[in-house]
Amino acid sequence: MVEADPVIFIGGLGRSGSMLLERLLGELPGVAPLGEVAHLWRRGVPAGEPCGCGQAFEHCPFWRKVGARGFGQWRESQVGWLTRLSVRVDRTRRIPAYALGLVSREAELVEYVRSYARIYAAAAEIAHAHTVVDSSRQASLAYCLSAIMDLRIVHLVRDPRAVAASRSGKVRRGRIRQAEDGRPMTRWTPLRTAVHWFVQNLAFEVLRGKGVEVVRVRYEDLLARPAETLTALTTRLGLPHATGNLGFLGDRQARLGVAHTVSGGPARLAVDRIGIGDRPVRLPATQRWLVTALTWPLLLWYGYRLGGAWTVRRRAVTSRV
Repeated sequence: MVEADPVIFIGGLGRSGSMLLERLLGELPGVAPLGEVAHLWRRGVPAGEPCGCGQAFEHCPFWRKVGARGFGQWRESQVGWLTRLSVRVDRTRRIPAYALGLVSREAELVEYVRSYARIYAAAAEIAHAHTVVDSSRQASLAYCLSAIMDLRIVHLVRDPRAVAASRSGKVRRGRIRQAEDGRPMTRWTPLRTAVHWFVQNLAFEVLRGKGVEVVRVRYEDLLARPAETLTALTTRLGLPHATGNLGFLGDRQARLGVAHTVSGGPARLAVDRIGIGDRPVRLPATQRWLVTALTWPLLLWYGYRLGGAWTVRRRAVTSRV
């Protein structure tokens, strides 16, 4: 298998701040943020969604070099083949088999992980980085990769009531800068969000119990104390010289450069000075208690309150160019 440089995988449920965390990690020397690599074969190669630099995927010099280095070039034939392969090996329903050790290094799993290893290694080489960050989030992918690769997992957790409020609202995925708008991200009901939040986070707890290095970070802590939280995280991850290179990060703002991230929310397109804050979003009382009732064991485990104010808060990353 192609050897990849150290890989940081950000896991958790969508709308939990994974792109913000990845962008902050990506400002550290020698760290290259790649976005949601899991969606490269659906939204990047065939669909041409914009890279974080603003160019369509097929026109981005960085990703063209990654494709050439890792695969000779990006090919449409790879899309169908890897999509079919992912259906067979990278599914949430297969997590119990991985957790019980019933799947180890079967040929299809090895081939599937090999494609990610090629991307990681090529991206690290092109970016002159010692570490790459993949914010794909999916627990099933984390199980696949960790079965074969040496993976550092950051488990990002956010209050499920806030995630439910965010997922029920309208958010644009991101756009090519010359276009008028981007496609809306998928909206979920609070019930669906609660079930997925519990299953995905429980899967990462089981993975930690299997001895895989999993570092948990609460999104609310990242917002309240960004420098302190990032310093603690980078120390746990063993990133070299990270603690002395947080000059880009202020109390409620950060200065970000261009990042070649594939797929994800609008935060990946933010450049220059951004403000990091929240805006209140009201979740109806019945929906809030529904989410609480379905998630309370992990809710308490992660230090969240069962009751409290009816208003939850949704992340807002605003550009101040």
